[in-house]
Amino acid sequence: MSDRLRSAGLSEETPAAADVVVVNTCSVTAEADREARAYIRRAHRRNPEARILVTGCYAQRAPEELAGLAGVAAVVGNSHKAFTPWIALNLVGLSEQQRPLVGSQTSSQLIQIQAAQAASAPPQVVWADDRFAHSFLEEAQLVPGAQTRPNLKIQEGCGNRCTFCVIPQTRGSSRSLPADRIFQQINGFIAAGGNELVLSGINLGRWGRDLSGSLDTGSRTLADLVRRILDQTSLARLRLSSIEPMDWNSELIRLMAEFGGVRLARHAHLPLQSGSDTVLRRMHRRYRPWHYEEKVQALLEAAGPELTLGADVMVGFPGETDAEFRETFDLVRKLPFGYLHLFPFSPRPGTRGWTLQAEQPIAPQAAEERMSALRALAAEKTKNHRSRFVGRQLEAITLHTPAEIESAHRTLALTENFLPMELEGDQPANRLVRARVTELNAEGILQAAGLNLE
Repeated sequence: MSDRLRSAGLSEETPAAADVVVVNTCSVTAEADREARAYIRRAHRRNPEARILVTGCYAQRAPEELAGLAGVAAVVGNSHKAFTPWIALNLVGLSEQQRPLVGSQTSSQLIQIQAAQAASAPPQVVWADDRFAHSFLEEAQLVPGAQTRPNLKIQEGCGNRCTFCVIPQTRGSSRSLPADRIFQQINGFIAAGGNELVLSGINLGRWGRDLSGSLDTGSRTLADLVRRILDQTSLARLRLSSIEPMDWNSELIRLMAEFGGVRLARHAHLPLQSGSDTVLRRMHRRYRPWHYEEKVQALLEAAGPELTLGADVMVGFPGETDAEFRETFDLVRKLPFGYLHLFPFSPRPGTRGWTLQAEQPIAPQAAEERMSALRALAAEKTKNHRSRFVGRQLEAITLHTPAEIESAHRTLALTENFLPMELEGDQPANRLVRARVTELNAEGILQAAGLNLE
């Protein structure tokens, strides 16, 4: 969105000085909703003249609620997110002659929007429906700039219908970015000097399944796509973001064995949510704890012990008993996790979990005690995993270094297997380095000396 608005001649300002403030919201938890509302109110207090445009998942889930907040001039759900730059330009008040085509929208689509604006009295505030026909925002060409290792979003939406999740309502069904556009991005990234790229999506493992019958016949699964990227491009390092356990199929795991540690990052994030069979069934998750263990074992055999394994774990799902929580705790303790993302259950309106919460709520004190136990276990496992690499040599990529670290003549880096590192000396971002780990500091960051730069 920023790129499209910059290309139209607008400049970035602080919220206090901007004519239009664009707020991109999350709605995965009640806390995310609360933070979004607080930010919007704060932005309006500091800059009452600014027109506030709210987009993202909260804007899709409850657009009228957001439209009622002071200062909000437009609410653009994910269903119309591709039109966000144009709508922002409209709020700025550029004349028709000054207003360029923004992104990949066609003239006819823009004419339809202009007609809708002209027909509304007062001007249309809410842009949201359940068709998600204009949800993909054409990305600017990715380059190694503010983000050394940017995310290339290749998939949107999800159809899994987990009982706790609002994503199918806020992002729609699974949709894939065609392979030809993915390769345009990757080749442009390489030409710009990029070294590491992350493939991401709401349900990344489902990429390609909606492309049957399209003109793109080269890839139908994520494994097909990854092999083509590694075979047909010179990208130095490809990283995969979160992939559901059942989508780590044999072909994808085979690629980890073939390319892991060379050009494919030895890093796998498999959402777990719960280690209890009965809780997973109530969540409508499509795997059982033993399935999860089997996938982890297969990945470890493919990538080796250098693999960094991560997971999401939810605490306090409605009806979760002490025994069911203990099953989760024991499974987490058993598996070689390098990190965990821990979340308390948050009921979302319109989901089955909302009803279950009313029927079988977990006492807040019990949920907090369980969170505390898992936090301690997660910290222990992270420390143990990272400590194993002291004295070892690891590949890493240098990142943009904060001033306080730079002042100590150290450089922030990320290892190939997803471990945070501080490297001796001053190095620019986006350089590949082989480093020898000397210690693990009190904050859990690997301290290292560079051996050579590529």
